Parts: sequence; structure tokens; C-alpha cells
Amino acid sequence: MDDVAAPGWGSVPLPGHRARSGAPLDGTLEDLRESALAVDDDGIIAAVNGAALSLLGREASELVGQDLHDLLHRDRYGHSVPRTRCRMRKALLTGDTRHGEAEWFAHGDGTLVQLSWFVTPYASGPGGTGALAMLYDAKQPDVRHSDGGHSAPLSELDRLALLAETTTQLTSTLDVDEALHRLAALSVPRLADWAVVDLLTERDEVRRVLVMEHKDGILVERDDLQGPMPPVPAESPMPLSRALRGAASSLAGPATYQGPPDSGIAVEQQRLFTATGMHSAVIAPIRGLRDVLGALTLGRDRRHGAFTPADLPLLEDLTRRAGLALDNARLYQRQRKVAETMQRHLLPQLPVLPGLEMTARYVPAPDASSVGGDWYDAFALADHTHALAIGDVVGHDLDAAAGMAQLRNMLRAFAWSQPEAAPSVVVTRLDDVVMHITEVPMATMILATLTLGDDALWRLRWTNAGHPPALLVTHDGQTRYLDEAHGMLLGTGVTRPRPDAVTVLPPQATLVLYTDGLVESPRHSIDHGLDRLRRHAASLAHRPLDSFCDLLLSQVRPSDNDDDVAMIALRTPPPAERA
Repeated sequence: MDDVAAPGWGSVPLPGHRARSGAPLDGTLEDLRESALAVDDDGIIAAVNGAALSLLGREASELVGQDLHDLLHRDRYGHSVPRTRCRMRKALLTGDTRHGEAEWFAHGDGTLVQLSWFVTPYASGPGGTGALAMLYDAKQPDVRHSDGGHSAPLSELDRLALLAETTTQLTSTLDVDEALHRLAALSVPRLADWAVVDLLTERDEVRRVLVMEHKDGILVERDDLQGPMPPVPAESPMPLSRALRGAASSLAGPATYQGPPDSGIAVEQQRLFTATGMHSAVIAPIRGLRDVLGALTLGRDRRHGAFTPADLPLLEDLTRRAGLALDNARLYQRQRKVAETMQRHLLPQLPVLPGLEMTARYVPAPDASSVGGDWYDAFALADHTHALAIGDVVGHDLDAAAGMAQLRNMLRAFAWSQPEAAPSVVVTRLDDVVMHITEVPMATMILATLTLGDDALWRLRWTNAGHPPALLVTHDGQTRYLDEAHGMLLGTGVTRPRPDAVTVLPPQATLVLYTDGLVESPRHSIDHGLDRLRRHAASLAHRPLDSFCDLLLSQVRPSDNDDDVAMIALRTPPPAERA
């Protein structure tokens, strides 16, 4: 998460306990609705408000006088976070304005709570220094109200905390729809009763993509008010039309759209105010780095106070952050689509093998460039003989994808030039040249040949260059990893003989070749992943092959996996079909 400094904020005066340094702390933390702790220049807690005591499940006596980092900050396993790696402690001690998301803190009952944090410096008097630390649950927007259910005005520190939380929430997702829902949840009901988002498409069409209402204590999405909108008029002075052209934010109300409509958008706005009952609204453009992306409308229907010009700067700050987040999300999605399309075009169409079922899957990485070096291949070598391959080029970028294409094409050429050669001979030749005429740093792979014997049984001959072993699953659910013929990965420069192994595939058996993204996880050993794959594959042995592969991916692939996955599976025919 990037550091965030709030424009216009320097030091913030704070409260009523005395810090270890002896500097008085003026004011009161109880004015803040967010959970807040004041620390001195040594990181020692000097004061804490009631919201923080409630959030952390502690008494003030347990907190005041203690080191905030040592007492509260933990990793996901409950261990103390090393001081040298703690960005929160660094900000407390260096006087920086920073914030972080979804970190772990020790609750008074011994459990862990996942909170986001915001730290900003303050001056507690002549020569006095320290910091204000605010903790909040980023998953739960603040919905506390006063005055009979109507929101109290935000204090300056609440506004600052809202902007920090907005930055945290919006920059932590690269999904446009998720970012917009988070923006609405941050704004409603804290600022308004309604949130409306209109976006411009790449063809300059307008679509009302989100209408969110706060009703009976929950957020409700109004699908009936969403959908396509008329085009943006070039000269209309109406607030939404001006915002979609990039003009400054403005106030609006039912009276704004009571007269004869000057455009189709004005008609839709009349409908919106009538359907929602909004008596006051603010509308601001959502700007990206280069273009206007859309507009955000916040409206009030049950609150006493109408929006005023004083509310516009906060709205513009929110939409500025939303614009940057949406720009990044759209760019990421475009790159993801291009990269995934490229990857899929690089992967081959599978041949038809008489009597055999064969299918393959490719799942891009959930993050990063969504393209990498995982690949599979299958092609005919001679009558009744076919080649199977699975591999993984080091890297998760376009270079890895390009290296994968080079490696696969050379493998095909070498295999075709020696159709009778053992897989180990082909892979040895490939390894000899991989460092000299390709851009592949290192790679793992399995090359196998499938041959139909005189007894009508298929024989698999393979060599393994540092790759996870293939899995053989019989129809009755017995499993075996083909861990023979294991040799060095490609590109090491080490010359060693490569072994081959041969096995007969039983009738109705399923052979699975896969890349490490299916079984590797930062939290568990590779052995754990292999055992998980074996057990799930055994339970799915009776499923049709396509269903087998889909379920295997959904059930086995680790949720914290950030790698792409390639998989190829084949199934031999039942005995009755052998002839």
C-alpha cells in the first residue's frame, strides 16, 4: 500500500493525558468517532478514546503507558511484528503520515482483529511531538448516527480518516465493479442516503452502473434505476451533464430538473429524483489521468440538512481518489484481457486420439500481468504415437510467455525430427540449445510419448526435467505419482544423463499433467499440495473428464496462489472399447 499524505494537514493538536515526555496533550480524543490513540515521540500510548477501547476490548489502564507496537501489533499467526519491518511503528517514530490495510492487532480477549490504520503527526505544545494513530475496520463502514438517525457532521479528523480509508479501499482492488461498490459503501450512510455512479464507456456512451440506497440499516442496490443513459449533450448547463463533460462539482435538487428537460439525461435525472425522494444532492466528475470517467452523485432524502458548497471539496477529494483507482482498474483489465488472449493463442489445439479422451485447462494468474510461462502441448509423431508435454518457464510476464512459445516450438521441431527417439534424447537436445538460441532463463517440463500396443493398451514413456510428477488415477480411485525418470530442469548448464520410464495405462485410467500453480502455496509445503491433489483426484475418478478437470481446479488450486496453472488430462477407454 502506498503512503498517503493528506493535503493541507500538518500537525494535529491532541488530548488530555500526559505523555511520557511530560508534554501536555490538549483537546480530547472523544471528539473523534473513529478509534484513536495518541502516542508520544517514543511510540508510547499517551491517550485513547472510548471507540478504541471498544474496538480493542481493553481498559484505558491496559493501554496508556504501553508501547503501541509491542502491545498490539501482530502478524496473522499472533506473533509480534518485527520492529524493523513495521511500517506503522516507523511512521509513529519518524513523523510521517501513512496508512495500511488489513493488519492484525491483539484484542483484549486474546483473539486477533484485522484492522486498517492511519498515522499522522501532531504537535502537543511548544517542543512536544507525537502522533495520532487511528484504527478502523475497513470492511465495516461507519454507520453511527445522531439526532434521531440523521448523520452528524464530520469533524475535520473524521474527514481525514474517511479520505485515508477511501484510498485504502479503492487502491486495494483492481476490479472496477468492486471499487465502485466500495466507494458507495464509504459514502452511504456516512455522507448521504443515496450514491449514484454514471460511467462513460470507451465509446463515450453513458451507463448508470450503480444506484445504492441506505435502507433499514443496510445498503440496497437498486437495479431498477440502473442501466444505459442517453448521450451527454454538448451544451447543457445541467449539473450531471456538466460533470460528465468534466466541469466542476455542483449542488442539485428536485427543482434543478423541474423545468422542461433540455436532454435525455435531464429526463433520467427527473426520474431519479422522483424515485429516490432526494431533496438535496451533490454531483462531481470522476476524472482519470487523461479523461473524464464518469460522475458521482450523493443524495439525501431523510436527513435534515441539505448539502452546501462547503461539502463540495470533500466530494471532489473522494472522486479524485475514485478516478485514479478506476483508471488503474480499467488499465489492468485491458492489459489482462490482452495478455490472456495472447496466452490462449499461444497454447495449441489438442489433437484427436482414437479411443482416448483428452482435455486441457489454462487458468491465468489472479494478479500481476495474468500471463506467464505455463504451457501444455500434444501432437502426433507417427502412427499410433503421440507426444504430450507440460512445462513452466521461470517468470510471470510477457518475457516468460515469449520464452514459452520458443521452447514449445523447438520441442516440436526436435521431436518431429526424431520421431523414434526416447523423450530423454529430445529433452537433452533441447537443453543443449535453450541457453544459446532462446531467451528462456530456466524451465521445467515433462515430455511423454503415448503408444498404442498390440494388446490394445496405451503405453506412456516419459522423462521429467524438474517438473512436478504426473498423476495416474485408476477408475476405482487408486492413485500413483509417476515420480520415476526425474532429472535436472532446463537451463542450468549442468550436463547429466536424463532417464526415461515406461508404464502401461490401465483401462479407464486418468492421467493428469499439471504445473506447480495447482499445488504450491506460500502457507504449505509442496508435499501438502501433492497430497491434496491426489485425494481430490481419487474422489473425482468416476466423473466425466471435463467435469473432473473443472472440479479439480476449483477444489485443489490454493486460494492464495498467485501463479497461473496449465493442466492436460487424458483418459483411456474401457475394456469393452479395446479392439
